[in-house]
Amino acid sequence: MGPVLAGVLQLLALIGALALAYIPLGDYMARVYSSDRHWRVEKWIYKGIGADPDTEMRWPAYLRGVLAFSAVGVLFLYLLQRLQGHLPGSLGFAAIDPDQAFNTAASFVTNTNWQSYYGEQAMGHVVQTGGLAVQNFVSAAVGIAVAVALVRGFSRSRTGELGNFWSDMVRGVVRILVPFSVLAAIVLVACGAIQNFSGIHEVGQFMGGRQQWNGGAVASQEAIKEIGTNGGGYFNANSAHPFENPTPFTNLFEIFLLLVIPFALTRTFGRMVGSLKQGYAILATMATIWVGFIALMMWTEFAHHGPAFEIAGGAMEGKEQRIGVGASSIFAVSTTLTSTGAVDSFHSSFTGLGGGITMLGMQLGEIAPGGIGSGLYGMLIMAVIAVFIAGLMVGRTPEYLGKKIGTREIKFAACYILITPALVLVFTAAAMALPTPGNSMTNSGAHGFSEILYAYSSAANNNGSAFAGLNADTQWFNSTLGLAMILGRFLPMVFVLALAGSLAEQKPVPATAGTLRTEKPLFTGLLVGAILIITGLTYFPALALGPLAEGLAS
Repeated sequence: MGPVLAGVLQLLALIGALALAYIPLGDYMARVYSSDRHWRVEKWIYKGIGADPDTEMRWPAYLRGVLAFSAVGVLFLYLLQRLQGHLPGSLGFAAIDPDQAFNTAASFVTNTNWQSYYGEQAMGHVVQTGGLAVQNFVSAAVGIAVAVALVRGFSRSRTGELGNFWSDMVRGVVRILVPFSVLAAIVLVACGAIQNFSGIHEVGQFMGGRQQWNGGAVASQEAIKEIGTNGGGYFNANSAHPFENPTPFTNLFEIFLLLVIPFALTRTFGRMVGSLKQGYAILATMATIWVGFIALMMWTEFAHHGPAFEIAGGAMEGKEQRIGVGASSIFAVSTTLTSTGAVDSFHSSFTGLGGGITMLGMQLGEIAPGGIGSGLYGMLIMAVIAVFIAGLMVGRTPEYLGKKIGTREIKFAACYILITPALVLVFTAAAMALPTPGNSMTNSGAHGFSEILYAYSSAANNNGSAFAGLNADTQWFNSTLGLAMILGRFLPMVFVLALAGSLAEQKPVPATAGTLRTEKPLFTGLLVGAILIITGLTYFPALALGPLAEGLAS
């Protein structure tokens, strides 16, 4: 079997698995967030945090819950790292430096999981499991909660109430993420991923020095890292490490995990707004972009000419032999079109155009299918923009799901789509203009510029993957990337929740003969076109200086 055919068959198997999980998982999540009953363990949690789960919140109160909970998370994780040297199970590692502790705390609380450190050489068991893994659960649950609040904004009328943040967040953890992660961790352990709390072991000599490995609760963290679209690895090599991703099967299984909830949330959306066809339209948009990007990536990575490429069956530099070009391409596209950021290969070693595809996937806003929760609300924001554009074309007031998209709503949506590009481009320009940040680049020219553009695209879009080659463990990058993560996560949420509140206050508008049918293929095509055109106009000049210039020159 040739490598191209193997890659295509793996893609078909992945699509089949996602299709089988789509309806049951999507319907289950809809029941979770529509139920008025609380599990006993949930009641204990509410009592412990002093929250009333039955109190409905308007959007300002919901937002305050999101921000307060996340701020406490940043502070707790920062202090945990700074006190690591005094904690049991630290494996002898010292406290993390202040700038790196801030960067890591911001990273995991914002569901970014950018890592400017070597995991196996910096973090002990307590920080890994009690700090980082916990944030993998709760940061993912926050994303789903905000998405559900926006869905309620479309489904409710004549009220500004969007549900209860504490109830939505706790249910996301207890009813979805924890049980799903337990099952996934069992599969990973059965397939060879490690799960222990052992110390550091010397395993022999390597290139003239001692080779040492430490154990850890890897399988359990790997499971939630993918399911919660987090991406932070126990080891520096992330999912290229055999302790995290031992076989081609686990590689495909991990891709399935990082995609299944974001795709299934479109079913949840359709169920909660009372129109499954609307969910299918959003699903079709996400799937079209995802499959298109994978096809482009496989073409760029398999199509390069020359004896070395032909012998290896494609551009194998930076890719694991046990995984291959096809599976690495699927993983790279899936992890950058979601907010996962896990890697099973090094994107800096992809072809010039291949590296550009991973970068563009993040710059789309990670909406195909996007991060857990953030992908759905990002795509719904783009749907609002698309119906507004359609309304301008036909001279009619735009409507979506029975709600008018007026001046107020379009301002919220416009602010949402402008924030992240502004963060990416301003921080990239500053890093290139100042003398010190450029010293962190391993490469010069277009590839060096791509390293920095990729870093800020990853941080502001809360992805967390690295291009490799950039030394990001400096005060400048730890501080500015941490700031980009926080602003890129929470400023968009402000406008998402404000839009949700505005929509929930409206009364429904009956559909007429002139209403745009947003469940039809025509709207799906319009939505795909709007996403690609808006992103292209925003980022094309920067991409032309980096991956496009490198790709055309090779």
